[in-house]
Amino acid sequence: MPRYAMAIDTRKCVGCNDCVAACKTENNIPLGYTRDWITEEVHGAFPTLQLEIRSERCNHCDDPPCVSCCPTGASHIHDRGGVVLVDHDKCIGCKACIAACPYNARYVHPDGYVDKCTFCIHRVEEGLDPACVAVCPTHCMHFGDLDDPESDVSRLLASRPFHALIPEAGTKPCIFYLT
Repeated sequence: MPRYAMAIDTRKCVGCNDCVAACKTENNIPLGYTRDWITEEVHGAFPTLQLEIRSERCNHCDDPPCVSCCPTGASHIHDRGGVVLVDHDKCIGCKACIAACPYNARYVHPDGYVDKCTFCIHRVEEGLDPACVAVCPTHCMHFGDLDDPESDVSRLLASRPFHALIPEAGTKPCIFYLT
């Protein structure tokens, strides 16, 4: 069974927001809401500064606190790929998962349920990349199976330095930022 992950090359990302627009279009996200976003972070001290531009979203954690706190089971781990999903029909909009997520990756949809990135699992199950990966003009986003040593993600993580966001949260995120 695959374990899906994403690796994002911070040396190539230019913060163009094409990934954000593709996600909104592919998933019919309402105006004013988003499943992914661009973050800019400056590291170092003057005069030696480095700008890191990142495309961020749900980290599809291996140990997701949003799933364990959900009172209805709406937040769950997909049986194929380990993707963290929300069953909109089971969600009561209590926001426990929003409070539990250290990545601020969820929002309440205007229809009352919690929504978030799905890694475009509907596309992945058809053999396609998530929409954000498919449209990236700099090809800085890579998607694949962490358990397949031949996948782009596995090869990149084996050959490049990388980091994950908030590792101290203990969630074991499956989004990696190549440095």
